[in-house]
Amino acid sequence: MNGPERASTAEVPLDALRTALTRIGTTLDADLTRAELTRAATSLTGCTAAVVRVAGPTVSGYEAISGDPDALPDIRPITEAVRDGVPGGPWTLATGGGRTALCLPLATPGRLYGVLVCARPNPPLTPREAELLALLAAPAGPHLHHADEHARVSGTVGDLQRALLAEPGRPHPNLDVAVRYLPAGRRALVGGDWCETVRLPFGRTLLVVGDVMGHGVEAAVDMAAYRSSLRTITATDLPPHRVLRQMDDLAAGEPDRRPATCLIARVDPGRGQVTLAGAGHLPPVVIDADAGTRLLPLPVGPPLGTGLGGYESATYDLDTSHTLLLFTDGLVERRGEDIDRGLDRLAGLRFPAAAGLEDILDTVLTGLDAHHADDNVAALAARPRARGEEEEPR
Repeated sequence: MNGPERASTAEVPLDALRTALTRIGTTLDADLTRAELTRAATSLTGCTAAVVRVAGPTVSGYEAISGDPDALPDIRPITEAVRDGVPGGPWTLATGGGRTALCLPLATPGRLYGVLVCARPNPPLTPREAELLALLAAPAGPHLHHADEHARVSGTVGDLQRALLAEPGRPHPNLDVAVRYLPAGRRALVGGDWCETVRLPFGRTLLVVGDVMGHGVEAAVDMAAYRSSLRTITATDLPPHRVLRQMDDLAAGEPDRRPATCLIARVDPGRGQVTLAGAGHLPPVVIDADAGTRLLPLPVGPPLGTGLGGYESATYDLDTSHTLLLFTDGLVERRGEDIDRGLDRLAGLRFPAAAGLEDILDTVLTGLDAHHADDNVAALAARPRARGEEEEPR
């Protein structure tokens, strides 16, 4: 016996309804939720099902159609009903030839997210089936509400991070800098990774990368707080380890502030030096003139926000033949693997002769498959420039 005949001559078992309900709203993706709903409606009753999506004053055409599209009624009466204010519960719509379609609001108190439209020309839907479809549609409204809220919050975080991740402040002309940021998976722009450059007196530039623990709005807000405190503190031209100490003191005084790792590099092209200090952060890499890489050891203090202090600086040579690479742990860290293996892979990379900064970042991100990383990735490459050299395109 085929689906429509079975649905019209026998009651749908309750366990089938329970199974159908568990297959709706499995993610926070509204499009997928609508598709799950129409598939479940078709599976239960053999009808053609579709959703008319409502977003404020905007009413869509049929979406997520399951079954024969020709069985659906003219959408204009549904659109008019939505704009006039739909009933609080299911209603029927005459489709001609004595046939009707069942319309079920997908709503939460005070807001309509759409209408589930179900039609089966032959045989028509029975009262029992209409009741089951109403039970199926009832939780879909809250599912769509949660998906909408998730999209709204993600959009807010994305806008916030796009503003925060705008190109860092311009360094001195004697230093070329390139920056990349890659979000992890579908959690676009919702991490606490960041990069910054700050001009200091006497031709020096401060390079900073940081990573606030966690994701979401809270991490983005705390990231903004750390960057703000950094800009305030660096105005006093303190050495890197003292900058970290003051950032730690400020963060520790705010109980709700999330801890963060941070690496500061003060580059002095005039002296051919870089001075480094870290707060729970991975060490930077130097790419030599022969295109080989090496990690720069540095004393690492605790993450910012702990109030423990204990930061120290280390100074290394850095001239125009060297490229300095600062990065967050998402570049080298992989789930289920010791992070030292990722650092070894980075140290084993080779670069084309006379590679530009963008080429170096391309090689690093591709060589470490950073586009499929488990966490967000921020990377900053810098190279001192000899006097009289033309500035590298940014």
